[in-house]
Amino acid sequence: MTRRLGVLGTFVWDRIWTLEDAARGEPFTSWGGIAYSLAAAAAVRPEGWEVVPVVKVGRDLEAEAREFLAGLPGVAVGASLVGVPEPTNRVELRYTDRDHRGERLTGGVPAWRWEELEPHVAGLDALYINFISGFEMGLADAEALRRTFGGPLYADLHSLFLGCPGAGTRELRTLPEWERWAACFDAVQMNERELGTLPGAGAWPERAERVLAAGPGLVVVTLGAEGAAYARRSGFPPAWPGARGEADGAPAGTGRVPPGAPVPGDPTGAGDVWGVTFFCGLLQGLEVEESMRRAHEVAARKMGHRGASGLYAHLAG
Repeated sequence: MTRRLGVLGTFVWDRIWTLEDAARGEPFTSWGGIAYSLAAAAAVRPEGWEVVPVVKVGRDLEAEAREFLAGLPGVAVGASLVGVPEPTNRVELRYTDRDHRGERLTGGVPAWRWEELEPHVAGLDALYINFISGFEMGLADAEALRRTFGGPLYADLHSLFLGCPGAGTRELRTLPEWERWAACFDAVQMNERELGTLPGAGAWPERAERVLAAGPGLVVVTLGAEGAAYARRSGFPPAWPGARGEADGAPAGTGRVPPGAPVPGDPTGAGDVWGVTFFCGLLQGLEVEESMRRAHEVAARKMGHRGASGLYAHLAG
């Protein structure tokens, strides 16, 4: 029986200015956003799974988005790829060094309302959500998803921490009602800077445990060049698919998985590749730290390729 992994997020057309691009006076352009997660999911999905994009895209680039997806084996493009009249989101990324950048968003792809999203997730066995724009869905819609969806829910909360969802320059902020957001998912991912915006003192282990107390079974913190860390509850991950990672016990502890040797290249999209690879490892039955090591390896491989176009072939080769 084929199982179905939904991947929910937003297509973005990227203009990327690394320091080298700025010196040349010309940006690098490519598909970005959820395209990174979809390309990686096609390459690393567990045996017997297919990938289902649950994505809105502006009709101005809908044909190009469908062409991109047609090149991804194991990706089932159907009614859950929805064209909308608003323009496709576009992001300008300007790097100030290898790991830090500013971003400016334009476009207007609207959020999913629960009543329109529900039929698209009804037949899925698991759902990976990557908050690319930060307004893929509202909090009430995420809570309705949590109440209704029976499979594992994993969310990279990244752009929820960027203020002023919508057009304009994105600024890091504390996520309003972050406890309610965290409670919507079995596992949540954020980076160290995002975790650091949450109220209270302490280093990542104490802060991650506060997020864990809000309800998820696993909190994943990406640490850039230092690898990734986690806090989890007893019994997590459960026997996926078919069972949630409910908070069924006291925190089972924290851990940290260092990366391999530093790899030069383009870091854009590496976190998106990392997250979906990690989740696919859990769905495959890997333990948390083993799945993190695999995610490190695949994200490092991504560094050798710019943009999402052609990324599947690079990762699968």
